[in-house]
Amino acid sequence: MKQIILIFTVLITTATFAQDKNAKATIEVDGVCEMCKARIEKAAIRTKGVKSAVWNIDTHELQLIYDERKTDLKTIAQKLADVGHDTKEIKATDEAYDSVHPCCKYRDKDVVKDHEGEKKTENKN
Repeated sequence: MKQIILIFTVLITTATFAQDKNAKATIEVDGVCEMCKARIEKAAIRTKGVKSAVWNIDTHELQLIYDERKTDLKTIAQKLADVGHDTKEIKATDEAYDSVHPCCKYRDKDVVKDHEGEKKTENKN
């Protein structure tokens, strides 16, 4: 009887402390165009443990599926900042931000405004 209780306790403890193999999360990432989308998704997917990364240009949301045993959201956010994209948690350094293509300068209001005009033209077609 003691062995059964011990085995049962070990199983419950293991199940309680086990991390989710395939966690899902959404984080906000700044960007403005298709080049940003490619860069953001590439940086995220190259992070060890990330299985899926899809960034939406309009909402700035990065949908992630990742293995919590191998990475966490802070690590992913740092990888995005390293390639020049701000998240709510981590801001890209000026050096990293300056490395993005001039069309991708999401901190520049004129660039953002230009991309908004492109979206309106695309929606009409």
